[in-house]
Amino acid sequence: MYLKLIACNVLLREVCLCAADSPHTLDIEFTEKGSHDDSENLRRILQEKIRQSEDSGKKYDAILLAFGLCGNSTAGLTSALFPLVIPRAHDCCTLFLGSKTRFHELFGENPSLPFSSPGYMERGDSYLQESEFGAKLGIDKTYDEYVALYGEENARYIMETLEPATKYDGNKLVFIEIPQTAQPLLKAKAGEQAEKDGKVFDFVPGDIRLVRNLLHGDWNEEDFCIIGPGQIVT
Repeated sequence: MYLKLIACNVLLREVCLCAADSPHTLDIEFTEKGSHDDSENLRRILQEKIRQSEDSGKKYDAILLAFGLCGNSTAGLTSALFPLVIPRAHDCCTLFLGSKTRFHELFGENPSLPFSSPGYMERGDSYLQESEFGAKLGIDKTYDEYVALYGEENARYIMETLEPATKYDGNKLVFIEIPQTAQPLLKAKAGEQAEKDGKVFDFVPGDIRLVRNLLHGDWNEEDFCIIGPGQIVT
């Protein structure tokens, strides 16, 4: 098959490794890690890259998107010409872990828990990935900001209600490392930074399975969603 792949650059090492032994011909394009900071902006970027692929005149068998939901960034995407193949994943964390089952085991009770990986360490200023979930719900503010918005009594109630979750989020960092792309120096650096920030460093081995299957054309229904030409990602 002739495939177009659009991926976040935090997956560059994994993508290049799997592309090297893929039986298919791949055109690969990466987006910047910072694009994730605004889900609507990432959606615009992805849709534009899909349009450019359509306008290229190339006869792709499918466009692969190495993204998860990523704050609903992939919702609404469409291609008039090519099928879109997308992992069934919450975000890139699922791609590092290798399955949505593993994601739910580790993050099911707290999907906004900060995590990092060698790819996140070497791309951009921040060494971790944090969810937009809290900001979208308006629960990412300081006590003083809540006082200004709702008064002291309500601010105290809000902080007392949120304190267990925010404390759990803030004091733990999950570092996911896929064995085939392990970078010991980056792992050590992440551990040092976590300690400096007062976080518990939790190392979790990853699995390259989802990325490999995406690039090798092994698109089973449990792990991947195939959107036909003219259909819209929901």
